[in-house]
Amino acid sequence: MAEKGEERDGVALTNLDQELFEGAGATKRDLIDYLDAVHGRILPVLANRPLSVIRLLRGQEQFMQKNLPKYTPDWVPRTEVWAEASHRKVTYGLCNDRRTLLWFGNQRAIEYHPALMLAGDHHPTHMIMDLDPPEGAGFDAVAKAAKLVHRVLDDIGMAGAVKTSGSKGVHIFVPLDGTAEAEEVAAATRALAVRAEKLDPELATTAFIREDRHGKVFLDATRSGGATVVAAYSPRIREGVRVSFPIGWDDLDDVTPADFTIHTAPALLGDGDPWAGSMPAPQPLDRGLIEEGHTIPVARVQAMHEGKRRARAKRAES
Repeated sequence: MAEKGEERDGVALTNLDQELFEGAGATKRDLIDYLDAVHGRILPVLANRPLSVIRLLRGQEQFMQKNLPKYTPDWVPRTEVWAEASHRKVTYGLCNDRRTLLWFGNQRAIEYHPALMLAGDHHPTHMIMDLDPPEGAGFDAVAKAAKLVHRVLDDIGMAGAVKTSGSKGVHIFVPLDGTAEAEEVAAATRALAVRAEKLDPELATTAFIREDRHGKVFLDATRSGGATVVAAYSPRIREGVRVSFPIGWDDLDDVTPADFTIHTAPALLGDGDPWAGSMPAPQPLDRGLIEEGHTIPVARVQAMHEGKRRARAKRAES
């Protein structure tokens, strides 16, 4: 276990006995020990991807860090990405090695959100579906909705892997062969969600506006392009410091997200890497999904227009 003043891999570790956050049930020491224990599993899913992290400094609110701070050591790998929204270059870290991971951990970086594309490439490596349960629903509803997505993938001859999000839902990752453009992957993700919704519209919904979901599991098809998704094995800023953990399709009914924390995950993993083990080989993106997806409106854009329409209607009523 880490002692005060310890160095690991040349990284000086500080304030190890501070609690991570209220309700964490864990210290910064626990975070560092966990990251070190799983570094061989988490580094492959972070490597060469522009990395955003969520940090939580003592006495402050959590914040997402994209741009590396000026005091970042020279040995931390990095890449520059043009940010269209802010019209500037953002210098992202690349968490390619244990030393860099430990440095991020010592910066109280708790959550690790890599880009969906490798640095310097514009082809998403996965198609991703994010499933969120409605308020008050149990994990069983998410498990059932995940099986709908699994059925659609089976029907078109594609395969994916599933993990808990580390919060209340799950993420489904479908590895791609790198030939599909970002817009094609985004379109296919929309079609995948719509097809899954049609299998059981009483259980699942693609409604982007929360008030339109009516207690159903949300099939979020917006994790594409410049988005990020929390990495497998990443801790989350949630009670007990849950982690995003791989689960088998056949095990969905037998687990809950609370089963996987920085305290329990290392023992559950043993020497294994279930995320790498469950991930199918990269595959071409189904052309039918792409074509169908191009006929489906982009959810955020559609929601923006609908929000404006409803606002106008309210003004007209009053």
